[in-house]
Amino acid sequence: MRRRTAVLSTVVALLAVTGGGIAVTALADSGGTEDSAHRDAGLPPATAPVDRGDLSSGTQVDGTLGYAKERKVNAGGTGTLTWSAESGSTIGRDGRLYEVNGVPVRLMYGTEPMYRTLKSGDKGNDVRQLEENLVALGYGTGLAVDDTYTDGTAAAVKQWQKAHDRKQTGRVGPEQIAFQPGALRVKSTASTVGDQVAPGRPVLSATGSERVVRVQLDVSDGELAKKGTEVSVSLPDGTTAGGKVASVGRTARPGDDPNDKTPKIPVTVTFDDPGKVDGFDQSPVTVDLTGETRKNVLSVPVNALLALPAGGFGVQVVEGGRTRDVEVELGMFGQGRVEVRGGGLRDGMKVGVPKA
Repeated sequence: MRRRTAVLSTVVALLAVTGGGIAVTALADSGGTEDSAHRDAGLPPATAPVDRGDLSSGTQVDGTLGYAKERKVNAGGTGTLTWSAESGSTIGRDGRLYEVNGVPVRLMYGTEPMYRTLKSGDKGNDVRQLEENLVALGYGTGLAVDDTYTDGTAAAVKQWQKAHDRKQTGRVGPEQIAFQPGALRVKSTASTVGDQVAPGRPVLSATGSERVVRVQLDVSDGELAKKGTEVSVSLPDGTTAGGKVASVGRTARPGDDPNDKTPKIPVTVTFDDPGKVDGFDQSPVTVDLTGETRKNVLSVPVNALLALPAGGFGVQVVEGGRTRDVEVELGMFGQGRVEVRGGGLRDGMKVGVPKA
């Protein structure tokens, strides 16, 4: 029998509804004489097996290896920039970020910015952040971490100042430390040594130190990249690393490729073990989105589907030199195949497909 040409538009419409991104072709005559015997016998030009196994709706997408969210480090005081960390360097807790008038500003971890000079009697989350850092650095043994700047806090600050050959005032302000969420990687310098800087003026452009992958995902594949979805990333050195989707944008926009105006969703992937991930910044990588997996199901190639005259879908089973149309219920699409149920289908049966 002839493959119904209606299958093409019908299955494509179905895929659009279900979010699939698989091209479907109709099984048509090739016009070659080698297939004339098949046509005369009503046989398809080629066959493919019905397989039983796990079927995944995942897909592979291109991504870019980079670092965590970019942010600016602003000056905490007024004066001349006398030194700054080099691009590409990584700064950890208590490391030097930059110097103004020869005075180093050091990195401390915390989400609240350093906006005031802290002293005895002050209260707030910035006090707690300071105390957490002092304890982590080994200053102020027995210091209670809370939101109150006590004499014990001042004593710990003096120890820290002494260790860095600073005047031991027991007070600390933005001209001495800068709070950032974690370790920083310096991306670029926003000011040059010798420039005049002032509070609020950027000194450095930095990112987090952890590696991430950024992907521009087709809207049609959006369901594959929900937050928390596990992925596998193929790295530039040929190794693979596990990770998960950390964030998914809510607004679709045209991608970076000027020749591709298809709406894209920005997706960020983090690694399970970022310390083992290496590679140049902005290196291309491949991300395997696993999507949904159906266990132990029967599937056939998508292009084996045909539209039945009475409606619905079927496959052309080939047995003993003869063919018969078998109606099937469709399940999940993935990896160029589709889950099928019904019609007495068994693992290993042959179904008609277009000639390769």
